Amino acid sequence: MDRAGLRGQAALGVFREHFLTCFIADPVGVATRHQIGVDNICWEADYPHSDSMWPGAPEQLEEVFTSNAVPDAEINKMTFENAMRWYNWDPFTHIPKEQATVGALRKAAEGHDVSIQALSKHEHGGANFADFAANAKELTGNKD
Repeated sequence: MDRAGLRGQAALGVFREHFLTCFIADPVGVATRHQIGVDNICWEADYPHSDSMWPGAPEQLEEVFTSNAVPDAEINKMTFENAMRWYNWDPFTHIPKEQATVGALRKAAEGHDVSIQALSKHEHGGANFADFAANAKELTGNKD
């Protein structure tokens, strides 16, 4: 792409205007946040996926931020403000900000089962390929 295709912008300008990056646990990304652009970074919990940092996400994230001396204003950008701006969505119209803190959410979850558990309905680790193929044929109406 030539410079005219970028409307005269350097590649970094195009990146910062059009790309939002996300991380789960990335000390290097946080360390290089100023090169990337703090306004282009969001932390993601990825709960309930098995590769998430659950249930220690807040503590692990705090370690990354502390080891990189990230100030509160940048933590706020990466943990919620950037997502709010990029997606034009304000979660605090649904839940007050003081009820969305780690402590408040953990207190609200008391008495609920938030344990890590497999949700598979199969006793032996899942269906075999023959079952998968039969289900696919049924769903698509394929009689072959």
